[in-house]
Amino acid sequence: MTHDFAEGTGTRDAGAEGAPDAPRLTTREAAGRLGVKPETVYAYVSRGQLTSRRTPGGRGSTFDAAEVDALARRTGRRDPSPSTAGELVFRTGITLIEPDRYFFRGVDAAELARLYGFEEVAEWIWTGELRPGIRFADAPESLAAARRTAAALPRHSSSTDRLRAAVAAAAAADPLRFDLSPEGVLNSARTLLPTLVGALPSAGEASPAARPADGKSDAGAPLAHRLWPKLSDRPADAASLAVLDTALGLLADHDLAASTLAARVAASTHAHPYAVVSAGLGALEGPLHGAASGSAHRMLSEVVGRGGAAPVVAEHLRAGRRVPGLGHRLYTGEDPRAGALFALLEEMPQAAPAVAAARDVVATTARHTPLHANVDLALAAFSVTCGMPAEAGETVFAVSRTAGWVAHAMEEYAERPLRMRPSGQYTGPRPPRPLPSPSRTATLGSSPAK
Repeated sequence: MTHDFAEGTGTRDAGAEGAPDAPRLTTREAAGRLGVKPETVYAYVSRGQLTSRRTPGGRGSTFDAAEVDALARRTGRRDPSPSTAGELVFRTGITLIEPDRYFFRGVDAAELARLYGFEEVAEWIWTGELRPGIRFADAPESLAAARRTAAALPRHSSSTDRLRAAVAAAAAADPLRFDLSPEGVLNSARTLLPTLVGALPSAGEASPAARPADGKSDAGAPLAHRLWPKLSDRPADAASLAVLDTALGLLADHDLAASTLAARVAASTHAHPYAVVSAGLGALEGPLHGAASGSAHRMLSEVVGRGGAAPVVAEHLRAGRRVPGLGHRLYTGEDPRAGALFALLEEMPQAAPAVAAARDVVATTARHTPLHANVDLALAAFSVTCGMPAEAGETVFAVSRTAGWVAHAMEEYAERPLRMRPSGQYTGPRPPRPLPSPSRTATLGSSPAK
């Protein structure tokens, strides 16, 4: 099917049927605003999502600008700029990322995380309101179910395994989980976060069952304080807790990362918040996303142990592996999250070896490729300093990013449901094909019909 796109750029159909002053777009202009091909614009017309009018002489069509913009808001769009060609783009009021910094609802995110606790950052992301001193409390029934379920997993299960199980159990214990009103979602989120932390075993324990069953012993403490004993068996000092709390705030959201996109897809089906978080956790566990900090931890531990980055970096490159903890496609320099964490770590004397090792990795790699530290390297410096396991960074990431997934779910619930429905490009055999014949193996192994 072909279409005549002869109309010139900038044409306005003042003589078309309707209000003469209403702005009209050509097919190419409408396609540009929607970020699609002109052929797709006509597909929208055939599906009833857009209306068109023929230009005088019948050589093309025009479209109402307001209607095109409304469709773009409902469906998301393909950004036609060369830097993001082919990437799905959504309008969101949560996070803005610039080449050297990022913002939560217009506020510098690094400054917000430095000055306020994680719960306060989460509330800001969710509501746009700052609530100093807010604390989140679990629901006893949900926490008990989450702990039992997480404790039933094999001893070798990772913290992310336990978090996924805890989310499912907490959902089953919450009869109000299907309340998708803003206040209902917020109530679920405020109880889910402490439930996730409470379901994890303490460092050195194989199961969370050894923890108090009612979960009230630390209910009034900030989440960072409650998370610390799940990550390290060392006593917590104020400086270490400040780094952990800041890390939670910094990682709460980062625009449409892979796990957040998965969460928004789930939310577009009107799945409840627990299911949205489960979708995010599934994507987060990929080695190229949340689990990347574990690779950085192991590398940094080796650098500290061997007294220098050169042999470790050389071994990674010789094996064809990228050096973990370096580079981020959204930032031209150092990841601002890494910068904020390194600034705090540099104030901790005990962190000096790990911070020096991280700087050595950056300097050694820069001889060939000018890559800067990302947040995974900073998390690794923190976890190595505090004697945490390699998966500690992933645990921090998962707990923190839950807040962002909920924020994006709240945005998505307000959009047209099921709007993310891409079309597959079929590459299989062209139909029609004859029905397949049973293989000889299947024929020999089957019983005769009776």
